[in-house]
Amino acid sequence: MSPFRPDLVDCWLFRVPLTARGIAHPEILLLRRAPGRIVPGLWQCVSGSLESGERLALGALREVQEETGFAGDDIEAVYDLDLVNQFHEPTMDGIVTAAVFAARVHPHAEPVLSQEHDAARWVAVPDAHDEVIWPGYRTAIERIRDDLAVPERAAWFELTRSGDRKSVEERGNHAVDQPRTTRW
Repeated sequence: MSPFRPDLVDCWLFRVPLTARGIAHPEILLLRRAPGRIVPGLWQCVSGSLESGERLALGALREVQEETGFAGDDIEAVYDLDLVNQFHEPTMDGIVTAAVFAARVHPHAEPVLSQEHDAARWVAVPDAHDEVIWPGYRTAIERIRDDLAVPERAAWFELTRSGDRKSVEERGNHAVDQPRTTRW
């Protein structure tokens, strides 16, 4: 096995607040790139470079904290989306790779933006899917919608806070072969 390190880590943030009637209404956080940055005006997820020797999931969580202020108890769960995006970046005249993660934050969490973004908004999952530009972004949102909404499936994607895949014991009953019991 010869693993390679991606150039970037992306982390899609989502929350699952309840409506007044107690119905789950999942939302994706979209961040708008600030003027003076590469691709200004683009609505995106958290994205950034890894530090030397940094574990991928921990780099994603560091970027989440730097770009949104979310850390600690704000984050309910962290997931590996089993996705690596590749894209051509003309300014580098090369292919860039990004390992993609997701984090579920507290239902009432609100971001505190860094200078990298000039706006943020929570968007219903179908609307976020329709609005994002890059195909890799839509794929990540589909994985959140299709895989993380089902607890029995989501358990297989969940990571520990140190970036390891959860053990069978840590996954609990959601990871065994059972019929679906709940969905958002």
